[in-house]
Parts: sequence; structure tokens; C-alpha cells
Amino acid sequence: MGKRKFDDDEIMDILREHQAGATVADVCQRYGVSEPTFYRWQSSQLRTVGFDVKRIRALEQENQKLKKLLAEAMLTAATLSEMLEKTSK
Repeated sequence: MGKRKFDDDEIMDILREHQAGATVADVCQRYGVSEPTFYRWQSSQLRTVGFDVKRIRALEQENQKLKKLLAEAMLTAATLSEMLEKTSK
């Protein structure tokens, strides 16, 4: 398999340019890609949109759980620190 000419971010920028109103032919000519390649990128992007949304939601839920665990751990540490200060006096 050959080296890719465009990375994922560049492909997304090209697709956004088309969504902004540029024709497929103009976009393809500007970046030197064929129309079938453009449409393959477009269909690939549409398939991954649903996956990305699900993944983001899962990561947000995991982030909330981790924040809760961190807050509980910090509260426990603060409580133990206060108890230690009281018993050492």
C-alpha cells in the first residue's frame, strides 16, 4: 500500500469545503484527487460519524466516573489528614 497523500484532517477540510458550496469538480481539481476518491472519502466519513458520536458519549461517561472517583479520593485524603492532625496534637 502506498503512502497517503492526505491525512485525515486534510480530508475532512476538503469535504467541508465541498459542504460550504464548492462543486465536487472544483474541489477535486484544486487538490488533485479523482472524483471517485472524493466520493469514497465522503461515504467513509458518513459511516464514521455515528461511531464517533457513540465513542464521544462513552468517553464523556467514563470521564464523569473518573471525576467522581477523584473527588471521593481527595475528600478521603483530606479527612484522613485532618484526623491525623487532631490525633498528633
